Formats: sequence, structure tokens, C-alpha cells
Amino acid sequence: MDTPAPPWPGSRQPLGARFHTDQRRGPGTNFALWAPAAEAVDLCLFDEDGRETRHRLTEQDFQIWHGFLPGVTPGTRYGFRVHGRWDPWTGARWNPAKLLLDPYARAVDGTYVSHDAACAAARAWPEADVADTVRDNRDSAPHVPRSVVVHDDDDWFDDHRPKTPWAETVIYELHVRGFTMRHPDVPPPLRGTYAGLAHPAAVAHLTRLGVTAVELLPVHQFAGEDHLQARGLVNYWGYNTIGYFAPHAAYSASGSRGGQVGEFKRMVRALHRAGIEVILDVVFNHTAEGAELGPSLSFRGVDNAAYYRLAPHRPRGYADFTGCGNTLDTRHPQVIRLVTDSLRYWVTEMGVDGFRFDLAAALARGSDAVDTERHPLLAAVSQDPLLSRTKLIAEPWDVGPGGYQVGTFPPLWAEWNDRYRDSVRDFWRGSSPDVRELGYRLSGSSDLYQRGGRRPYASVNYVTAHDGFTLRDLVSYNHKHNLANAEDNRDGTDDNRSWNHGAEGETSDPDITALRLRQLRNLMATLLLSTGVPMITAGDELGRTQGGNNNAYCQDNRTSWLDWSLLDHPEWRELADLTARLVRLRRAHPVLRQRAFFSGRAATPGGQPDLAWFTPRGEEMTEADWFAPTACLGMLLSGTAMSERDETGRPPVDDSFLLLLNAGPEAVDFTLPAEPWAAPDSPYTTVVDTAGTADEHPCGKAPLGGRSLLLLRAPAHPAQNPVPTPA
Repeated sequence: MDTPAPPWPGSRQPLGARFHTDQRRGPGTNFALWAPAAEAVDLCLFDEDGRETRHRLTEQDFQIWHGFLPGVTPGTRYGFRVHGRWDPWTGARWNPAKLLLDPYARAVDGTYVSHDAACAAARAWPEADVADTVRDNRDSAPHVPRSVVVHDDDDWFDDHRPKTPWAETVIYELHVRGFTMRHPDVPPPLRGTYAGLAHPAAVAHLTRLGVTAVELLPVHQFAGEDHLQARGLVNYWGYNTIGYFAPHAAYSASGSRGGQVGEFKRMVRALHRAGIEVILDVVFNHTAEGAELGPSLSFRGVDNAAYYRLAPHRPRGYADFTGCGNTLDTRHPQVIRLVTDSLRYWVTEMGVDGFRFDLAAALARGSDAVDTERHPLLAAVSQDPLLSRTKLIAEPWDVGPGGYQVGTFPPLWAEWNDRYRDSVRDFWRGSSPDVRELGYRLSGSSDLYQRGGRRPYASVNYVTAHDGFTLRDLVSYNHKHNLANAEDNRDGTDDNRSWNHGAEGETSDPDITALRLRQLRNLMATLLLSTGVPMITAGDELGRTQGGNNNAYCQDNRTSWLDWSLLDHPEWRELADLTARLVRLRRAHPVLRQRAFFSGRAATPGGQPDLAWFTPRGEEMTEADWFAPTACLGMLLSGTAMSERDETGRPPVDDSFLLLLNAGPEAVDFTLPAEPWAAPDSPYTTVVDTAGTADEHPCGKAPLGGRSLLLLRAPAHPAQNPVPTPA
């Protein structure tokens, strides 16, 4: 192995590898690694044949080791070997035999191949209870990926971000690979890649639906877990990050030597041109290094005790609030810097528009509990002049004590609202004791978010997501069917709140099939007509099924990939058409996507309240009605009493709508509200009917089929107060 002269001094900023050319030194790359307690750092370069050359970094300023190597150009593969104490009892796990990824690497080449030599500790040690305290001195290089030097001076001058307001946002959660792997109009070499998602055929489906943002399952470089590799499976979803600045190379049609960076940017540009924002699902709560006997791929070998939360009374181990073996210590200044630097990089240099934070409660944990109001990481993000203008979405829970934090995140943050999911599922399967919970969820979840200046769009409403049943499986299965995951059906939740309607799985029974299709229409219509930000899971509009697998995280196959041939079937084409029509309806009518919470009061004396609730008798609901057992209610949204104002200071004027929902098995003749809610002798007109009844309903009764939803446009009343002109 070559042992050349040390690099030139270089600079401690920026962290990572940065190629540049200047008149004095010529072309080369500056390398900088934060490793405050390391005794020495070797920079390791790999040639085209995989031969390693080590360069000892001799400069250290402000805890950062750095050096400049002339002649090192983009595409060069590199890593670090960090020397230091081996003292697991205090959390010190330095091991220079392990090749480490640069925490700031902007591209990664190669994959982690499960092997004991990749671990800093001797995990095959015969005395298992002390295996993590014995250092493994074998070279890990044959089994781990390399960092890649990248140079890209794209200034995004030709990109125009959609900047969709929160209230107008419709999110579409998708997997980069799974979305196009079976798309017949995407060229085979591009399927499953960033270029495939950017292909006009893929973008056309998104624009036809009318969604305003895609939320991509993790695209940071990730690694497969040892237990999955042992079973011949892969991590398909990607919630196992090892590179927070690098786009996952396996999704690239341009190779893994830096081409993935430009390809990702071109994808973002294509989506922006179509008016679609890009939101990334990011995993800053844990890394792919796992527990004590997991691989040492990057952070553990750089500074284990700084990057991770160690168990308070057993520093050999980790405080695990994620269920994945470790938890990043977001209390530490360098971890806060890592997270915020990564977020800013993806906004400024990669063009993304927002982030969904996986297990976000773990990011807000202090020394004793979750603190969403004062945690330094959340404060840093909220005050950052760039990040505070992006879309920030929390998955507001983790698996630790006190980890369920729905409704507690500060202003600027939206949240995945699982209470919306559960309430809507329970209502349509007929298991809700009353409609109190549903009323809150349909109207923006004011009980959760009407505090501290938050708005209805703090609630990201969803019925399904990547984890759990698809929409079709939700109405087709009572139980999970996860045997393909090779965990004896133990994985995945048992709390599905699903209903198979009389047969488990696919059936030829025409009555069951018809009812399931109606329930799909009910669920999709409820989602897109509720106040808040709707999130559709990719393929739900096509009737995608996973065969009852509610935890397909390791199924990189037809179980998870979208089946585009479903559009050839009339029933699924109709569901896709209905979804697109509902999105268009939502976009056209601000009363369906309100920016302020409802008050239930009139905006002007003698005017209509902005929101009213009705029983099937056509009477406004009383407090007793909210507590009474029922599966049917009506919600009237007034288009002339909205509390918000447009850009000129005038209250907007819109149609009024009456939404009727009946989760009971029997049809109901719903008495329609008359004066003062509607003009006398004027008909309500049907906008959406999941059961198929009359198009017009004179002020009287509307036949509301069993287990069906009806959206009616209310006739304007001539006595309604005119819209006031602002002073």
C-alpha cells in the first residue's frame, strides 16, 4: 500500500470534499472531517482498480481535520479511517481498520454487504454478552461503500419553484423506484430511477391527477440491514440512512460516480416545470449503523459518543427511541449542524421544497422528555431564514416513552394526523360510537391544531400511507398477510381498522365487489373534501393491492410496484377519474380548502355561520346529537361566510356545499336544510355521489344510499348578506 506525503494544509470549511480550481494550486479537492476526539485521521483514496492509498491529515483546527490534495478530481472515490481509543464502556469505539463514509459525502458508490468484518466490534465473539467490547481488527473495505468527490456548480437560474401555498397543497406520497418499475411508457433503462420519475409519461399522471407535491420515500443514501440480507431480502422503503447529502445511487440511471446528483436535479426541474413541488421523507432519527453490533460505516467510527445518544447508565449501548438500534443525538451542536447543513443543501443545491421528518418526536427529545417547543434542533430549523420558508412536516411520534406528540409541534410545522386516519377508517367501517371525532377531523382538527397561531393546514390528512394497507386492501382484508416478509407474520401492525366486507382478499362475489368499490369512493372523497392538507398514497387511485401485506418494507417486487395495467379496467379507471375530479373541485373552491379554522358563527350580523352540522332530520345538531349513536351526518360549508380574505383584503365568495355521509347499511332520506340555508324552492345539485342517485334535490329530501357519500351544491339564498367591502 502506498504511503505518500501528507496533503497540503487546505481549509476546515466547508465540511466534506469540495473540488475546485485556483490559479495558485490548480485543480484539486479539499477534504474536511469533524472528528474532535480522534487521535489521527487517514484520508483513503481508491483508484479504478480499487487500490487504496492513504494520506494522513496533519492539520486540525476547531476540531476539524483537513487537507487539500492537488489532482484529485470529481468521480474519485474516498473514505476515512479514524484512529482513537477503544473503550466501549465510555462509548469510545474508534477502529482504524474500518473504512468510513464521509458524513458530508455528496455521492456514494457501492453498497454495504453484510459481513462481520464491517463491524467495529467482534460480533461473532463466542461470549455474546461481551462481544461488543472486543475490537475487530479486520479490514472492512471489501464490504462497505465509498464516498465520491462531486463537482456541480448548477445555480438553478432556469428553475422556477411552484411555491404552492399550504392551503392549496395536495400531496402524493410515492416511491421513486416503485412508481415507474412497471410503467409501460417509461423506457426500460429509466424505470425505477430519478430519470424515470422525470419522464413525461410519469409526470403526465401526476398532472392529470392535479396533485401539487410529491412526497418521496427516502432518497438519502441508505443501506440494507443485516437481518434482511440474511433472508435474501432488501430494504425497499429506505428508512435506514447512511448518507444525508447523497441521493441514493440505486435510483440513478446515470451511474454512482456522481451522475446521480445531476440526475436528481433534472428530476426536480421536470417536476417543477409541471407545477409540482418535491418533498423529501428524511430519516434523522437513526442511522443504518444499528445497535452496538451493527456495521461501522460512518458516524460510529468518527465519534460514537457525539453522534449517538448513549444509554444513560450503560454507555456501551444506545438509547433507542426509534426501534432501529440507535438514536442520533440531536442535542449535540455538531448533529444539529449536520441536520441543518443537510436540509439547506437539499434546498439550495438540489432544489427540493420541503421535508417530512420520520419519527420526528425523536428529534425533539431533550435529556428527559420530548420538548417540541424549546428543543435546539427545532428552534434552529424554525429560525433559519431559508428552512423556515420550506414545507416542514413532522411524523409526530417515536417509540419511546411519551413519544406520541400529535398536535404539539410549533407553528411552521405541519403534522401527519393519524387521528384523522383512524377516525375516517372507523366511521366507514361502521365502528364509530358517534360522530364527535369525525366532526373534528372533517373540519380541520381544531382540537389538535388551533393553538399558538397554527392553521388547519397543520393537519396532513391521510387514510393510507406507505406503511399499512393500501386503500384497496383496507376494504378487502381484516387481517395482515405478511408471510413474504419471512417473519412468520409477526411484523406489521394488527390495528388495521379495516373491513373485508364479507370475504378475505379477492373475491368474485358481485355484491361484495360493488360495496368495496363504493367504499373506496367514500374514503377517497372524504379525504379530498376534508379541511386540511390531503395526502394520497401512490396507486390508491388505481386500486393498487399488496395482497394484504401491511408492511411491505422489504418487498422490492410487484407487491410494491404500481401496476399501471389497472387503468385498463373500467372500475379502476373510474376511481382514478373520480380522484382527479375531486382534486380539481378542491382547487376550484376555496371553501373546501380553508386557511382559517371554522368558528360556527356568522361573519356578519344576520349572515350564515361559516359551518353548520345537520342530522338526517334536517335539524342543526345539538350537543345531545353529537353524543348519540349515529352513522349519518351532514356538514354545510358556507361560501359567503369565510373568515379569510383575499390578496385585496376582500372576503372570498364561493358556492356553498352540503356534504352528507352515511356509514350505515340502510339508505336514509336526508331532509335538506331550507331557509335560511338555501333559497326556497331551489334545488340542491349533485356534485359527487358515490352511490349514484338523482342529479337534483329540491329543498326537501335527498336519498342517501347505505354506506355512501353525497356532496351537494347548495342554492344561494337571495337574502344572504352581501359581501362587505373592506375599509
